[in-house]
Amino acid sequence: MTASLSPHTAPVMVASFYKFVTLAQPRAVGALLGERARALGLLGTLLLAEEGLNASIAGTPAAVREFLDFLRADARFANLRDVRESSHDAAPFRRLKIKYKREIVTMGVPGIAPAERTGSHVTPSAWNELLQDPEVLLVDTRNSYEVRVGTFEGALDLGMDSFRQFPALIDAELERSGATRVAMFCTGGIRCEKASAYLLERGVEAVYQLEGGILNYLEHTPREASRWQGDCFVFDERVALDAALSPGEFTLCFACRRPLGVEDRASPLYREAECCPHCHDELSQEKRRGFAERRRQVALAEARHERHVGAVMPVRDKSDMGP
Repeated sequence: MTASLSPHTAPVMVASFYKFVTLAQPRAVGALLGERARALGLLGTLLLAEEGLNASIAGTPAAVREFLDFLRADARFANLRDVRESSHDAAPFRRLKIKYKREIVTMGVPGIAPAERTGSHVTPSAWNELLQDPEVLLVDTRNSYEVRVGTFEGALDLGMDSFRQFPALIDAELERSGATRVAMFCTGGIRCEKASAYLLERGVEAVYQLEGGILNYLEHTPREASRWQGDCFVFDERVALDAALSPGEFTLCFACRRPLGVEDRASPLYREAECCPHCHDELSQEKRRGFAERRRQVALAEARHERHVGAVMPVRDKSDMGP
């Protein structure tokens, strides 16, 4: 059995992956996968629903690969693709969580089946050429707080706070623009699977999606040729990755969990552990005092070389937590 992973164990492999496949009993599948993951000392999140699996896990390289082999031994996950692997000095997760939802990507529209049909996958090498086509509407399918960290040049920000808003907002945009060809992208590909399936069901003529998402594009595109601007928000303690896929300059607001850049932290409306320019007017003094006290308790725990449970709050919407 592989030794349990400490949050400070190095090197650590992080693997993110998803699979749209019908799971008649997701809780039974989750129990089986969770048992194996714990035995291997893995940390991270396994999210299951009747439509499939979405996961981000961290552990020793041997443990992660053993878990992937175990997963692929199941016929339902035999052709698992687009596994994103990266190496880190410490685990970006604190524990292993097994979660169950109605959807692994929450859109709220019945009958959308990415396992049956999605848009055309465009490789990173062909993506730039597609972006030069003036008849193609380029859509960022992520939430606005992610878009603010970085996006592709010329991409449309739908202004979403949640992926549930995507159908209504994209319908309104298509009605306004009359676009019949749409290219879309997200962090690792999973939201585009659901979004492209929706557009095809709606009758859009041609739908394209960036294969493997932004992370795959950054990995395989030379910086001098890249059309990406800024960093890429990710759903773990790294917050955002730069063009070299290294942790960038962003942190999370301790109160509202929005990503904060250098300018945000320099704002007079920023109070460490209390509020930021984005939530300054949303929080009561009582809530600010509560956040400040929690930060004080975290600092005390760190002084004792302990890890406080409130040290890092989860990000706001994990519908695309990794892949």
